[in-house]
Amino acid sequence: SSRVGLLAGILREYVSPLPLINAAQSGAMVTRFLAASALVFTPLAAATNPLASVLTLLDELAAKVTKQGEAEEKAYKEFVAWCDDAARNKQFEIKTAQASKEKLQAAISKHAGDIDASSAKVEELAGSIASDEADLKSATTIREKEQGDFKSSEAELMESIDILGRAISIIEREMRKNPAALAQVDTSSVSSIVQTINAVVDAASFSTADKQRLTALVQAHDESDADDESFGAPAAAAYKSHSGGIVDVLEDLKEKAEEQLAALRKAETNSRHNYEMLKQSLEDSIAADTKDLNDEKAHKASTQEAKASAEGDLMMTQKALMDGNAALEVVNGNCMTTAADHEATVAARAEELKALAEAKRILQETTAGAEGQAYSFLQLAGGAGEATRSSLRTSADLAKAEVVTLVKRLARENHSAALAQLASRISAVLRFGSTTGEDPFAKVKAMISDMIAKLQADAGTEATEKAYCDEQLAKTEEKKLELDHDLAKLTSSIDKAVAASAGLKEDVKQLQADLAALMRSQAEMDKLRLEEHEDYLEAKKDLELGLQGVRKALGLLREYYGSAAASADAAMLQGGADLADMMKQPAIPEKHAKSTGAGQSIVGILEVVESDFAKSLAAEETEESSSQSEYERMTQENKITQTLKEQDVTYKTQEFKGLDKSVSELSSDRDTTDSELSAVLEYYSKLKQRCIAQPETYEERARRREAEIAGLKDALAILNDETAFTQRGKRGVRSMRFLAPIEPHA
Repeated sequence: SSRVGLLAGILREYVSPLPLINAAQSGAMVTRFLAASALVFTPLAAATNPLASVLTLLDELAAKVTKQGEAEEKAYKEFVAWCDDAARNKQFEIKTAQASKEKLQAAISKHAGDIDASSAKVEELAGSIASDEADLKSATTIREKEQGDFKSSEAELMESIDILGRAISIIEREMRKNPAALAQVDTSSVSSIVQTINAVVDAASFSTADKQRLTALVQAHDESDADDESFGAPAAAAYKSHSGGIVDVLEDLKEKAEEQLAALRKAETNSRHNYEMLKQSLEDSIAADTKDLNDEKAHKASTQEAKASAEGDLMMTQKALMDGNAALEVVNGNCMTTAADHEATVAARAEELKALAEAKRILQETTAGAEGQAYSFLQLAGGAGEATRSSLRTSADLAKAEVVTLVKRLARENHSAALAQLASRISAVLRFGSTTGEDPFAKVKAMISDMIAKLQADAGTEATEKAYCDEQLAKTEEKKLELDHDLAKLTSSIDKAVAASAGLKEDVKQLQADLAALMRSQAEMDKLRLEEHEDYLEAKKDLELGLQGVRKALGLLREYYGSAAASADAAMLQGGADLADMMKQPAIPEKHAKSTGAGQSIVGILEVVESDFAKSLAAEETEESSSQSEYERMTQENKITQTLKEQDVTYKTQEFKGLDKSVSELSSDRDTTDSELSAVLEYYSKLKQRCIAQPETYEERARRREAEIAGLKDALAILNDETAFTQRGKRGVRSMRFLAPIEPHA
């Protein structure tokens, strides 16, 4: 009873303060323990060792607490693993969000810069277009004024040429009628010429306006000649016109008017051509700037849209980043609180196990001798009848049976073939080892110690393997995620580059088709222009030849029939001057006379033909000049278009070649990344087969191995205790060997 009281006091002292067991549970546990201890001390259980049962109960309670600790440790490890995974995932999400935030901020800054540049470009292009339009408007105004002046001057010159032509015809006709009447006109005197012309045009019934116009032309011609003479000797043409007849003066005036008209028309053609070239250049510049302006506005709009989208993504990313940081703080807080609770739990459990171990130690140290004196004496005094009921005669037999039973139970609970084999070997050694004279306990203890060492070595190896697996799995998963992200990014970049390259190639193909069509059109236009020019040269040659022939014939006919007319006119004038003398003259014999009337008719018709030929030649020259100007304008326009399209082809070809090169490089990078990912996946698969695809988890194996080691240590402790007890109890057994057996209590 004193030993039981001591044991109960120790248990109450060490068990009741534990934080994981309340007072009621502690009292009930002690009560159950004491009840079990009391049962083993009854006389009916004399064949067993009640103290050994107490030690067994202490071991079972310690095993239960240890098992609970293992379960709690397993749960804590799983929670810690979850904490690590959750924290790592959140940190990865935060890192990804931070990188995305920086990229979006950089993209927004770039878009803002592009928008500013586009705005400046739009303003520049708008100013250029306004300047070109102002230049075009100014050039058009000047051109309209020049064209009005040209039409006015052309009409005036054509009217002068017509008046001079009619005056020449009239004078020539009068000269043919009376050559002597105009032959004596002094052409060196303007007043004489004007008086003669007035007499002629009055007779021809010229209108007052035409008469004034003709007079003004003659006076202007004389003033021009006078101005020329004021600067030196007059030109040969001036002497010719003054020394010739009045017809020559008018012919000179007409020729000068025609030259002025031709020069005026040529100047008009050049002015119109220059204006059209300037207009075409300005219109092309305006069209190109307008296209660039529209493109720049579209680019600006798309950039603004991309900036707005990036700003929206940035807001979402910042929110996700804030949520991720908050979630990480919550995870860290929960995990730290759980870790603190776990440390308190481990300390409390260690304190409980320490109390149980202390109680067991006290029992083992203080009751070894008493156990030998009490229970060994009773078993020896039980007589032969007791020996027939049980083979457990001594505490050594009990220890042997307990060790074998404990090892078998460990083998059965943990499904360990090695422990089952060890139990068989221990049973054989304990049963037959004493026959060889060796200490069976020492041999069994050596076997158990070897097994404990082996299990501990296996545990160390598996712990190293577990650490290796955890590290490699984490690194491999991180590398896999990184390669997946890189592969997706490369694939996206390749797709974008391929699409852009295809679009550029299609543009280049269309531009080349346009250039081919433009070249065909230019070739056809060149051919048509060449044919028109050849037709013009042929027509010009024919007209010049015909005009030369007509003028030569006119000169011949005028020379022949004009002299006859002059002679007749002179005769008429002389006869008019002295009619009385003429009346006294005898009749002149009839002579051959030129067919002046018919000749003059022919001359008149030839003059009409000459005028028609001259008009046709002028029309051909005007048409040729217009066609040449239009051809040059179209050719220049085609050259500009061709240059622009060729530049577009060059730039776009360079661009899609650069894109194709980028696609090739990105494809190579993607293949390399894909190969690396395949190698990582293959390694990851092998790693999972090695570290994960196991019939039993590392935690379960560690728990089982710890249970095995603890059980074997308990068996080793039992053997150590029994060895000490046997050595101390041999003396008492020898002294009581001759005592009479004592009957057990009823």
